[in-house]
Amino acid sequence: MSAMFPKWTNAIPTVAAVVAVGALTSVVSGFWYWATPKFWEVGYMPRQPGYGFNHQVHAGKLGMDCRYCHSNVEKSYEANIPAVGVCYGCHQEGLLNPDFDPGEEKVGFVREAYRTDRSIEWRRVHKLPDYVHNFPHHVHVQAGVSCFSCHGQITSMPVVYQAHSISMSWCLDCHRAVAAGENPERYLVPPDQVTRLQWVEEEYFAHPEAHREEAKALLETLRFVPPENCGACHY
Repeated sequence: MSAMFPKWTNAIPTVAAVVAVGALTSVVSGFWYWATPKFWEVGYMPRQPGYGFNHQVHAGKLGMDCRYCHSNVEKSYEANIPAVGVCYGCHQEGLLNPDFDPGEEKVGFVREAYRTDRSIEWRRVHKLPDYVHNFPHHVHVQAGVSCFSCHGQITSMPVVYQAHSISMSWCLDCHRAVAAGENPERYLVPPDQVTRLQWVEEEYFAHPEAHREEAKALLETLRFVPPENCGACHY
């Protein structure tokens, strides 16, 4: 009696298993790469109202301290956005030297918002998921975590973009290293220098061996070990 199926059909289960495993691996690998913050959040650069706010000019060329605009960063969870009056304080008509006045084209939207008593709807660049507590800026700033460590070199950004993934693993890498006392000079700077972004990048982080003892001393000043438990960040 002849066989009902050809002999080659015996290989079908093996081939199907190999294809299934390959497909599953491709899906998981693709999701791991393309659906994580490192891929789709890093580089996020929303279009801002009007002519926007040029950090390269304000924080870089003019040397404005981060805290002039983000005035509550040392005492609040939020690095607050300044009120229109703060912007208008410098950009009101006739205040600046004409040689330095950016002109109505660039700052007209600020003046109009002030005249009409409206807020400027700046678009948020960094946003955590709803199931995560707000990032406590005051705790990190007081501990010696520089603005540069999370936001990148803001002083060279004409338009602010997200420089790091702010993923859970990215946060935990820092918490675990500091808790273990491993190379603290990579994460902590003197608290009174946290807003000196160019110095932090070009001097402090560029020459870590020269600041190792200083960073170790900073560790001793921390009131709490950086938490790693779920409840510290998640609802």
